[in-house]
Amino acid sequence: MGLMDFFKKGEKAPAKPAAKPATNPKGTEKVTTTPGNPNQAFYNENDKSQIKPTTPTQDIYSVQSGDSLSKIAKKHYGDANAWKRIYEANKDTVGPNPDLIRPGQRLVIPRD
Repeated sequence: MGLMDFFKKGEKAPAKPAAKPATNPKGTEKVTTTPGNPNQAFYNENDKSQIKPTTPTQDIYSVQSGDSLSKIAKKHYGDANAWKRIYEANKDTVGPNPDLIRPGQRLVIPRD
């Protein structure tokens, strides 16, 4: 009986086995993973050490999948071209390439 036979008869397909949790082969750093893909890390311990507290002049934003600095700038400032302001405030977290932000990174969003 093929998979299509289940759909025709209204029966449920057999359950798939649960995914194994991600492990770090080096054993040196804990990795937090996405729920659907245990091999893709959101952030690591080094990222967590760079978390900054909020202040009256800034907000903190957690990067989501599909985000870019221009999308974040559009959301917070109403202007996608203001991405450089966010990048300048987060160079140590983002690194030298502003196009490479990762889900789970926490970015400082300077207020006006």
